Amino acid sequence: MSTAAPRPVGQDHLWSVDEHLEDILATVRPLEPIELQLPDAQGCVLVEDVTAAVSLPPFDNSSMDGYAVRVTDVAGASEEFPAVLEVVGDVAAGQAADLLQVGPGQAARIMTGAPLPAGAETVVPVEWTDGGLGEGPVDGMRARSLAPEQATGHVRVHRPAGARAHVRAKGSDVKAGDRALEAGTVLGPPQIALLAAIGRGTVRVRPRPRVVVLSTGSELVQPGEDLGSGQIYDSNSFALTAAARDAGAIAYRVGAVADDADTLRSTIEDQLVRADLVVTTGGVSVGAYDVVKEALAHVGDEDEAGSGVEFRKLAMQPGKPQGFGSIGPDHIPLLALPGNPVSSYVSFELFVRPAIRTLMGLEDVHRPTTRATLTADKALTSPKGRRQFLRGTYADGAVRPVGGAGSHLIAALAHADALIVLPEDVESVEPGAEVEVVLLG
Repeated sequence: MSTAAPRPVGQDHLWSVDEHLEDILATVRPLEPIELQLPDAQGCVLVEDVTAAVSLPPFDNSSMDGYAVRVTDVAGASEEFPAVLEVVGDVAAGQAADLLQVGPGQAARIMTGAPLPAGAETVVPVEWTDGGLGEGPVDGMRARSLAPEQATGHVRVHRPAGARAHVRAKGSDVKAGDRALEAGTVLGPPQIALLAAIGRGTVRVRPRPRVVVLSTGSELVQPGEDLGSGQIYDSNSFALTAAARDAGAIAYRVGAVADDADTLRSTIEDQLVRADLVVTTGGVSVGAYDVVKEALAHVGDEDEAGSGVEFRKLAMQPGKPQGFGSIGPDHIPLLALPGNPVSSYVSFELFVRPAIRTLMGLEDVHRPTTRATLTADKALTSPKGRRQFLRGTYADGAVRPVGGAGSHLIAALAHADALIVLPEDVESVEPGAEVEVVLLG
């Protein structure tokens, strides 16, 4: 993590959403590349182009179970006048075909994926033949011979086949020397399959960031336990851990920490060994028990130059109180989010998700946005000077609000797939107006 130049602002400065995000992205840097085995590279980002060392397929092979033949030998084949060919051997997938030669009037039984033998020009599907049984067309191949020399007899072919029919050409997918994958590619299952197919056992990537998520509050109880008077279940740590994984991170959820600054500070310090990013939720406002502020506002000292967490007020709703900085000797970035469930989730989408994607080394770190027609029963209002983010559902170019503006409305959030953005200079938006929408799905 590099250190951004401090902004010349006072303690009461009201930061804009863009200023705060710019500060975060100017400070967080992509993780250093490492070499990983393919199973461990899923979800990681390539840091260099990958060139295919072999062609795919590496040889001409059959796409059907059938018979490898010469085109001229089956050119006039029909149900009434089948071409009768001598069967000279079997070719199975994984078996070398260099010992087998298909000459005039001959055929070789061939299985799907098996290499095309020398002399053969095309493949006739077994369903176009009698399967060597001397009767009419068959539905499938007989049990194959134990060895090519045991595959004797004749086969009747009832239909012609053009040159290279049912043949997968060598290099038709990827040619040796071609660029198989570009730097910046996120490795999902298809990309892992391609790497394995061209013989790559390891690959150089930026690792998935390790994100530690913890919530604060003596009132929090873990789901499954009994609620006492004045207690609520801890939902934030579960939501943000899931959101971090959805963003591409390896996420670790820490049980809720009580409102004690020393306990919180020591808990965070214990987690730094497995963290590339720390996310806290709760305790960043101006209350008497805002423990995150108390624990981290002065964490930087002369022995850890550049560290420290700054707490800010943002011109947004929900999510006005925010904290950002670094902690520990390695200056691990830390984002402190508000405690209200909707505030914490919206803050994650706006600030934490881009930070995670930046750590991964991705160029596009933001959720997609679009313009949509507002569908609502009445005008939407927004506080002057604040950028408001309302939950909504988006479909077919229209967006409808879900729930109200309250930062505690978890049920409404669960039904939303978009955020409706009302800019700082907008205090009211009528139904039918065009609005900016952040797509969450």
